[in-house]
Amino acid sequence: MYNSDTPLRAELPSSKQLVRSTILAVISALVLLVAVVLPAEYGIDPTGIGRVLRMTEMGDVKQQLASQAAADAATATSATQSPAAGAATGMAAVDATPSPASPAAATTPKETIQAAAPKIEWRDEMPVTLTPGEGTEIKLKMVQGAKAQYSWVVEGGVVNFDTHGDASGKSISYEKGRAVASDDGVLEAAFTGNHGWYWRNRGKSNVKVILRTRGDYTDIKKMM
Repeated sequence: MYNSDTPLRAELPSSKQLVRSTILAVISALVLLVAVVLPAEYGIDPTGIGRVLRMTEMGDVKQQLASQAAADAATATSATQSPAAGAATGMAAVDATPSPASPAAATTPKETIQAAAPKIEWRDEMPVTLTPGEGTEIKLKMVQGAKAQYSWVVEGGVVNFDTHGDASGKSISYEKGRAVASDDGVLEAAFTGNHGWYWRNRGKSNVKVILRTRGDYTDIKKMM
């Protein structure tokens, strides 16, 4: 009545084979957990493999940004519980008497001020869009002591960021920030390696980060 073939008893795996397969699967899962998941997600690297594969730095950055997000939430909660402070600040602003502008400032044409600021010729410009909760990293390849001028701006919101560098067995954090809309300055490499920025969008809508750079670096690339 049915055409399905029933497997022979000899073709079925024995209990010993099943136990051995289960043990091998558990060992493989533990190796992946220790060598890949812990370094990449939590910055924990008991074997040293994560640092060789450059996953430990990623885990460190993720943990730092997670701590910053928790601090942001605590700050927002405190702000909502103290409306009186905001009201007092508003009254002080109303009562404050603005100081008169100096004659020099009043008579300086706006066109003259704009002409005095030279236009910067950027070498590279890299835009990247971040969805809510998403992070990305852009690095410059630099030698020790090299300097790169940079400027980045966020369109549509703010981001958390970490300016840092890494190389084989080395890492450094230059600057961190939460809920920042822009930043600029000069990045000087503390050692030969990759130096740059990690941004994460903690908002509820997409944002666009535009990075502009120029200076002493041989390569620029998006890491993830």
